[in-house]
Amino acid sequence: MIDWGWIADHLDDLAGRTIQHLGFAVLALAIGFAISFALSLWAVRQRRVYGPITAVSGILYTIPSLAMFAALVPVTGLSIATAIVPLVLYTLLILVRNIVAGLDAIPRDVEEAADGMGYTRRQRLSAVDLPLALPLIVAGVRVASVSTIGLVTVTGALGDRFGGLGFFIFEGYRRSFPTEILFGAIPAMLLAIAVDLALVTVQGRLTPWSRARVDAGMGALDHVTRDDIAGTAAA
Repeated sequence: MIDWGWIADHLDDLAGRTIQHLGFAVLALAIGFAISFALSLWAVRQRRVYGPITAVSGILYTIPSLAMFAALVPVTGLSIATAIVPLVLYTLLILVRNIVAGLDAIPRDVEEAADGMGYTRRQRLSAVDLPLALPLIVAGVRVASVSTIGLVTVTGALGDRFGGLGFFIFEGYRRSFPTEILFGAIPAMLLAIAVDLALVTVQGRLTPWSRARVDAGMGALDHVTRDDIAGTAAA
């Protein structure tokens, strides 16, 4: 049974916890992306390091989140670092793989043409490589964002200073109060969906050529289909 009166009395708390939840996720993603981008560039230029980087990040990704948070408490105490560091580490595998895949997908002849035009490595990266790799990079950011938003709820195990919307889940479970559990769980799911949709919109605006390519492909497919139908009817 949902206690609507309790929900109405705690809407201000919901807004505050939602902002905290989103803040933790954005901070972890920003740090994780910066580290992943540097590691990915290193891996693309020095192929021998790609295996060790993905191996280490893969091992970190398999560690249960509660165990990771608990292991950091003796080192960093109940601080924001205890919450953020594991969230950052869990983004590395997803982001590194997608950034490297995006950079690897750039046609070699495009890179050679840019080099022939006198682009430096840095100029080619910013003007040619990144725009072409952007769809796969944003796809990785989308997956990492949804994953991180989910993991932020687990930081509620560290106490009422953390957890964002996860605070309501842990507190509701402790009090055996289903309304409070749903009060945290449903907004957390909606937040993940909203962020994912926002990133889809951003990707569409940053890579309009991808949409044009899809539209052209669909147009060609539609043309072929109409010709097939006409040929079948004539037969």
